[in-house]
Amino acid sequence: MVLAFAGVSVATMAQTEAPVEKYSVATNSFWSNWFIQANVGATAWWGNQEVGNNFSKSPLKDFRLGYPTFSVAIGKWFTPGLGLRTKLYAAPLDMSGKTILSENKDANESTSWMLSEQVLFNISNMLAGYNEDRFLDVIPYAGIGFNRNMTYNTYAPTWGAGILFEGKLSRKVAINLDVNYNIGLSDYDGRTAILPGTGVTPQDGRTFEGFFANHDRNLTVELGITYNLGRATWDKVPDVDALKALTQGQIDALNAQLADANAENLRLKNQLANNGGTDGPVAPRTITKVVAAPVSVFFNRGKAEIASQKDLQNVKDLVEVAKANNSKIVVTGYADSDTGSAEINQELSQRRADAVADELVNLGISRSNIEVVAAGGVDTLTPPENNRRAVVTIK
Repeated sequence: MVLAFAGVSVATMAQTEAPVEKYSVATNSFWSNWFIQANVGATAWWGNQEVGNNFSKSPLKDFRLGYPTFSVAIGKWFTPGLGLRTKLYAAPLDMSGKTILSENKDANESTSWMLSEQVLFNISNMLAGYNEDRFLDVIPYAGIGFNRNMTYNTYAPTWGAGILFEGKLSRKVAINLDVNYNIGLSDYDGRTAILPGTGVTPQDGRTFEGFFANHDRNLTVELGITYNLGRATWDKVPDVDALKALTQGQIDALNAQLADANAENLRLKNQLANNGGTDGPVAPRTITKVVAAPVSVFFNRGKAEIASQKDLQNVKDLVEVAKANNSKIVVTGYADSDTGSAEINQELSQRRADAVADELVNLGISRSNIEVVAAGGVDTLTPPENNRRAVVTIK
C-alpha cells in the first residue's frame, strides 16, 4: 500500500511540476547537507508468541497500538539521491510500548527503544531530476539496528524498511510523514516463548507466513520536522563543453580573419607585381603571428580548485602559442556576484587566478611572464555559475 502511494505521488509530481532539466551537480564538502529530525507517532506491535491464538491482527486495536512514540535522527545527503540517517526510536511510556500477551491493553504495556542505521534513496531526485524548489520529495529507505526492551531486559537485532514523504517549507525546514516496518528476533518485544494454552508449535520459518509469524515486528507512522544544518542545496556543474564551444567559435572567427588578411595580402602583392614602379615592386608585409583566443577555466561555487582538468587542454594550446611568440600571459580571476559579499568575491577571484597561474608555471611559463588580475564578482555571463572562472589571455 505504501509503495503504491509512493508511485502515485511520483506520477502526480511529474504531472504538476514544470519539467526539470536533469544535470550533474557538484559534490559538496563533508560538512554540507546534514539534517536533524524530530518526530512523534504511533506504533502497532505483533509478537511471535501469538502463534495459535485468535487475537485480532488489526493494527488499530488498543491492545496492539502504542502511542505516543518519539524519534530523533541525524543524517547527511552525499548526493541529491543518496543519504544516510541514524535514527533513535523510543517508546518510553508504558502506554507507548507493547508486548502482546492478550487482548487486554493494560497487560501488554512495556517500554523500549531502538537504534537504526538507514540508507535513504530520494527517488524524486533520481527519477525527476534534482530541483531545489520541489515541494514534495519521496524517500524510501532500508536499515538495520538493535532494540532494547527495558521492561523485560532484552536486546534484539532488527531490520526494516520504510518511506519518508518530505514537504519543504523553506530551504531549511520541511515537514515529514514517515512510515516504517521493522522486524526483530523473538526477544524484540521481550517475550520469546509461545503463549501457554495454545497447544501449537512455532510455524515453519522457511515459509513466507512462518517467517513473519516467528518474528516480532511493528509498524510505525510518524509526523515530524526536518531542519537542514548549513548548506542544503547542490550546485550545477558548469557546462564546460558548451563554453568550450563558444571559445572554439572565437578561435574560428580569428582564423577566418587571418585567412581574409592573407588573401588581401596576396591581392596587394599581385597588384604591385602587375603595376610595377620606378623603384620596383613593394614587398608586401606578411602576417605570421597567430593571435590565440582567450581560454576560460571554470570553478565550483566558493572553490578555488579547477572544476575540470579538461579545461587545461585549451590552456596548454595557448601556452604553446605564447612560447612560440615569446608573449606574456594575463590571468584574470572572476567570481559570481550573485553569491557572497564583494570582499569575499574579490579574495576568491584572486585565489582562482593564482590557481591558474600555478598551472601555467607547471606548463613551463616563467612566473615573471604571468600577470595576475583579480576582477572580483561579476554578472557578465548567464547562467550566473558561468562567471565562476579565470580567463587566460596572451598580452
